[in-house]
Amino acid sequence: MSVVAISLSGPMQSWGSGSKFVRRSTEMAPTKSGIVGLIAAAKGLRRTDPLEELLGLRLGVRIDQPGQLMRDFQTAQRPRKERDGTVTWRSMPLSYRYYISDAAFVAALEGERALVEGIDEALRSPAFPLYLGRRSCPPAGPLALGVFDDDVMSVLAQLPWMAGERHQRRHVTQDVRLGVLRDAHAGEPGAETIHDEPVSFDPNRRLYGWRSVAREHVVVTNPHGREGAVEHDPMSVLGGG
Repeated sequence: MSVVAISLSGPMQSWGSGSKFVRRSTEMAPTKSGIVGLIAAAKGLRRTDPLEELLGLRLGVRIDQPGQLMRDFQTAQRPRKERDGTVTWRSMPLSYRYYISDAAFVAALEGERALVEGIDEALRSPAFPLYLGRRSCPPAGPLALGVFDDDVMSVLAQLPWMAGERHQRRHVTQDVRLGVLRDAHAGEPGAETIHDEPVSFDPNRRLYGWRSVAREHVVVTNPHGREGAVEHDPMSVLGGG
């Protein structure tokens, strides 16, 4: 197996997995459905095209810079022409949209070598514009980080920390722990289940299944850390990790 790594950073991102009606929420890390959709756009697939080729990929997402949750409150009006020819304005339902601002993630997808190489190539020369969950959220730079002959967790542990310099300088230690959300193994203890397994993006028959996710962490080097520095950890007094 091989792994293709993807950089997901930008001023705004939004990765919804359960949005309904006037409330469009976001998860605090990229979803599998969002990443598969991004790859499908890069490869030039239409929403009605089958996704079987991409559904078997094993995903891990490293949280390099968590970002901040941001709420966008939207109002809108629709014109209505009356019988006498005058135009009146009718208020549309108020809506809320949620985003993550100033965040950075690294996604790693594991699969057959030919498949991940094709994904890497497509990300470098995408067929359609790419965005981070919503069309209003373009990526801040190139997405493709290359192809590796390794597993998901090993690749996420070896890639450099991609948080902004200001965020890195807030951490004084030379090594930092970064959270990882990855596809859980069958029957893995402690796994969470979320509605985030894409089946079809067809607008007339959009389908998602359930996906098991496990939380883990990797340790990476902080280029701005100081030798011998110790991170403030109040939980250590209470015996927590």
